[in-house]
Amino acid sequence: MSQTWQLQDAKNKFSQVVKDAVGEGPQIITKHGTEVAVVLSYQEYKQMIAAQGKLSDFFRSSPLAEVELDLSRDTSPSRPDIQL
Repeated sequence: MSQTWQLQDAKNKFSQVVKDAVGEGPQIITKHGTEVAVVLSYQEYKQMIAAQGKLSDFFRSSPLAEVELDLSRDTSPSRPDIQL
């Protein structure tokens, strides 16, 4: 279960924050009432990173992967010449 810590308390009790992150799950750190950081166990971090797929796999599995794109550049002038 996640617990929320004020930054000052988390600094003063860092060992406890880490212990709780390993035993109970991510620990949320707040500063002036705003959530600013999370302390999580290394095991949870590894699982989170492993769950992320490769960007190339994401594009390959996209429904747009088979769409034919016209990548030719329009060479017409962007606006008519002006006589100064």
